[in-house]
Parts: sequence; structure tokens; C-alpha cells
Amino acid sequence: MEHFYPKGHVFYRKLGRVYPLVTHGDGIYLYDEKGKRYIDGSGGALVANIGHGHSEIFQKMMEQMGKVGYVHGTQFTTRSIEEYAEALGRILPEGLEKIYFLSGGSESVEAAIKFARQYFLDSGQAQRWRVVARWHSYHGNTLGALSLTGRIGMRKPYLPLLIDFPHFSPPYCYRCPFSLSYPQCELECAKVLEHVIRMEGPETISSVILEPVGGATIGALVPPDGYLSMVRKICDRFGILLIDDEVMTGMGRTGRWFAIEHWNLSPDIMVLGKGMSGGYFPLSAMITRGKTVDRLKEKTGGFVHGHTFSHHPVACAVGLAVLRFIEERRLIEQCPRKGDYLLKRLEELKVFPFVGDVRGKGLMTAVEFVKDQKTKEPFPRAERFTEKVIDSAFENGLVLYPGTGFVDGVNGDMVMVGPPLIIEENQIDEIIELLKKTFVHILESGLRLPAGQAGKADLKT
Repeated sequence: MEHFYPKGHVFYRKLGRVYPLVTHGDGIYLYDEKGKRYIDGSGGALVANIGHGHSEIFQKMMEQMGKVGYVHGTQFTTRSIEEYAEALGRILPEGLEKIYFLSGGSESVEAAIKFARQYFLDSGQAQRWRVVARWHSYHGNTLGALSLTGRIGMRKPYLPLLIDFPHFSPPYCYRCPFSLSYPQCELECAKVLEHVIRMEGPETISSVILEPVGGATIGALVPPDGYLSMVRKICDRFGILLIDDEVMTGMGRTGRWFAIEHWNLSPDIMVLGKGMSGGYFPLSAMITRGKTVDRLKEKTGGFVHGHTFSHHPVACAVGLAVLRFIEERRLIEQCPRKGDYLLKRLEELKVFPFVGDVRGKGLMTAVEFVKDQKTKEPFPRAERFTEKVIDSAFENGLVLYPGTGFVDGVNGDMVMVGPPLIIEENQIDEIIELLKKTFVHILESGLRLPAGQAGKADLKT
């Protein structure tokens, strides 16, 4: 049986796609009802960070369901909630200690911007409510989070509904928006934040939000050294809270529990999601400092916010099981070595004329595609180059995560490679061979190349 719109009652996320029905997963692999095997080369949306089919996670989920499946967060707590908070608290960056559990990344971002607003309201600074974000960022799809998200294509249909939050350019060194080079640039991409804050009025700004490593809208964008510390200093200078969006980067994805730790920084607020539960159950969190929560308790008595499925007993049981799985198998400690190997193998793909850049940190990597390697000219969006790569790779049994529009809001093609942290080097080799097979197919399908690069079209795996 084929699964696609308009058959059946499912409102599929892509209405023009035929969906294979997955029957089960095992480690980094997925299997559909026809027996075809896929390598989950992106963990879905960089979610399945411990892989599939681990019975110990299922067992802990069932144990909690057998005790109590749901209680309202304003009425009860449970052992699973308390134990997970303690375990998570032990690994958080210094100063972060109060954890508000939720069920998705967008929810955690909404909670963060509302918390920052209430904090300043309760501090006698009612004029502070605006949040500064970056272009080509992703912070979620609910209206508050989408107002922060810097992906033009996602924002455009809903612009009349969005809050007019200011944005600034990301540290996109491959295509520097200031036409400069690091380190001679002196981190102009960070300095521009202060310019935006001064232009908008620092007395109106509650917080700055950013992904420490840029995610799916720009592809594993690692900032240059000094960038994040400069952002932190700018926030401190104006009394602005720094929100660290670790929904994608958190829980070991980049080789530390939290990506911001690579630069020895601690934010005022952190948001988590995705890898917290490894995809086994909806779970996210907004985390902040105890002294900021104290301010709310003293003034208002609590956080004026809530969701039906916040502080969920089963979600927290799963989160604790995933955290212990990562610790017991020392997946964080192994991630840098595996990530270095993955990046080294991905570099081999630059022999293909349409591979412009390979970047990332740990097991969060991306390959950016260009029409011309020398000029970095992107493919016109009408050519749907990323979709061709994704579809061909999928046919070959490799699941990747796409990104488009990050060059100028319309053009720009890349895929993310972010496999589960349990992956081994021989399995990384499998991914590379499937990528080479996919890229050869793209060349052989009649890709038009600039003069001087056509000779590379004869590459074989």
C-alpha cells in the first residue's frame, strides 16, 4: 500500500510526496515495509541522537506509564521529574539551575522570550520586551518563535502575524556579509549586534537569542573564535539577557553536552529539545538562573506561563533514560573523534564541482552546494538542487536533512549530515560511499557546469 495525499485521513507534511512506511529501526538504520534499509544520516532532524530500537529506553517509558502517565504541572510532581532535573542539573553550564520542562523546541523558545519579558517587568523595566535574533536562524514555528526565526521563506506567508523583532547578520565566514576575512575582520559580524541594539534602543531590548552553532537554516555554521564571547560582553554591557538556543546542538551533538561550552561561556537562559529524548518522546526545556526565578517569585509569585504537557512524568523518565544511555556509553567523549573523521571524509566530496563548503562541529555537519566553486555562485532556487540531492540519496538508502534559501533569502542549497552519536567509523564510510554514489548520479543526470569545471563531471565512486 502506498501512502500519499489525498489517500486516507493523514494530513501529510509534504502533499506531493509518497511516504514509505517505516516498520522498525535498529541503531543508525531504518527499515520500511518493503524491507528496504535506510541509513538515518541525519537522525531525522538531528533528533535521534542515540539511534533507534533501544529496549532500555522503552522499558523506562513503560515503567513510568505503569506508575502514572500524567499529572498537571501545577498540582503534582513525580519522582521521574525530580530525578531527571537533578541529573540534568549536574551537567548544565555554570549558573544554570532551574529547569522548566516542555514538549517541543518551539515551546521552549516561547517560554524563554516570555520569561525574559516577565523578568524585566518584575524588575521595574517594563519597556524591555524586544528580542534580537539573527537572520538565517531557526528558533521554531509558533508565532513568537517564528518572529525570531531568520529564515525568509518560513516567515513570508505569516508576516502580518509576526512581532517586529530586530535581526542581525550571522557569522557566515564562507560568504561574509561584510566582504571581510577572519581574523582581519575583527569580528564585524559580532560588532554589528551592538550597532543594532543602539539603533533600536537598548532600553527596549530584553534579550538576544542565537544558536551557538547555526542549525538547519544555514547548515552547521561554526562561529569564529571570539565571536560568542564578544556577543556575551555586548549583552552584559547593556544589561541584556543572552538566550542560548541549543535545541539542535544540545545533548552532545557537537562533542560537548552543550555547544556553548566549546567557548567556555554560560548564558542567562538556555533552551533544549530534540536530543533530550532522542526522539522517543516529545520533550524540551527552558533553563535559567536561580536568581532570575527568585525575582519572579518575589514580585509576581510565579511564571505567568504554562502548557498542558509541561513537566510530563513519562517524558522526563525517557529523558533520564537517554541521558544515562549517553553517559554509560561515553558518547560525548567519543563524539569529537567521530566528528573529525566525518569531516575528513566529507572533505573528499570537494572534488565534485558543485560542493562549495564542508563545515561543522562534532556530529553536526553540512555540505553546501554551489553552481561555481570559484565564485561561490549559488544554484538558482528554480533548479531545486537540494531536493535533487535529497531524493537521490533517499533512493540510495541514505536519509539527509535539507536546507535552502540561506544565501539571499531565496537561493542557497545544502544538506546536513548528523547521524546518531552511536555511529562507528565503518558506518561513516557507508554514508560517504552513498553520498559519492548520489553525487555521481547528479552529474550523470545532465547537470550544467560552468566552463572549466566540466572535466570534473567524469568522477566515479
